[in-house]
Amino acid sequence: MRAAVMYEAKQPLVIENLDVAKPGAHEVLLRTAYAGLCHSDLHFMEGLYPMVTPCVLGHESSAVVEAVGSEVTYVKPGDHVITCLSVFCGTCAYCTTGRPNLCDNPNVKMAPGVAKRLSLKGQPIAQCFNLSSFAEQLLVHENAVVKIPDEIPMGIAALVGCGVITGAGAVINTAKVPAGSSVVVFGCGGIGLSAVNGAAIAGAERIIAVDTLSSKLDVAKEMGATDVINASNVDPVEAIKELTGGGAEFSFEAVGLKRTAEQSFECLRPGGTATIIGMVPYGMKIELHGFDFLRERKIQGSSMGSNRFRVDMPRLLNHWKKGNLKLDHLVSSNIKLEDINEGYAKLKGGEVLRQLIDFGVAA
Repeated sequence: MRAAVMYEAKQPLVIENLDVAKPGAHEVLLRTAYAGLCHSDLHFMEGLYPMVTPCVLGHESSAVVEAVGSEVTYVKPGDHVITCLSVFCGTCAYCTTGRPNLCDNPNVKMAPGVAKRLSLKGQPIAQCFNLSSFAEQLLVHENAVVKIPDEIPMGIAALVGCGVITGAGAVINTAKVPAGSSVVVFGCGGIGLSAVNGAAIAGAERIIAVDTLSSKLDVAKEMGATDVINASNVDPVEAIKELTGGGAEFSFEAVGLKRTAEQSFECLRPGGTATIIGMVPYGMKIELHGFDFLRERKIQGSSMGSNRFRVDMPRLLNHWKKGNLKLDHLVSSNIKLEDINEGYAKLKGGEVLRQLIDFGVAA
């Protein structure tokens, strides 16, 4: 099967024909339908985060089940699924206390290079995020997928696999934004726009979107933003304080930069909470004024929207069916696997929201 292989950081991905192992007892073999080009993968491609190489990146996908292992009961061949990197064991302390996204069982959530599922001419190719979605087939643990109804468009379904669950989940699950709140979102890419939409679903009264591109701010309005701030023209922190009469109750950083992470904290009113969603470069430190903590301002992280994905993803798709979740607005274009490097060049340039690799799977 064809896959986009990263041999080293800062070099183009190479399309190769890989071999994939047969499913183990608790594994499922999937035929990839769509895979989203997420900015998170770009961090590894640019060397901002370490990764074992050679490897196959990709973690936002929808697929059709082709084969299942001997102990698999959750899915069967022909089922439509969304994949999720928050693979869980169901028995560790995190799973049994309601935080399966933080599962730390190394037998299920394996580090890159541990799983021997992919190979090229007998040499192992590392699987990333226990998925490796930039490939025509995926071999994954059964607890890395959630079943979805056949009538859900597979392109729409793929979006929920990372960007949407990460952004909306940070609002609904991590921060637990109550109705009537004031919310600020820094960054209007796929994840940030999903946070904006999640805030609207949660019933936030004021939703302020911050970005440097007017085109993305226009989309934010369609996703539920009540106000927009172009940070290329004004100091966003001062503008937020003016709009909210002193600061926001909740803020979300979806850019992954030191300065925007600091601004997400600086724009809070006393008692406010900042949630960092974006991947700040590995080893980078952010700086905050210690005095601000005396006013009970808080800052926290969010991993994949603190999801319980087998519950959360179907609920999000129901919101889409009802018109509350604006998934169609996120898709900039469909591309082919061989166009992945060009797609990431566009993403890096800020020209697009979500590009989906269409693997041509008839559903």
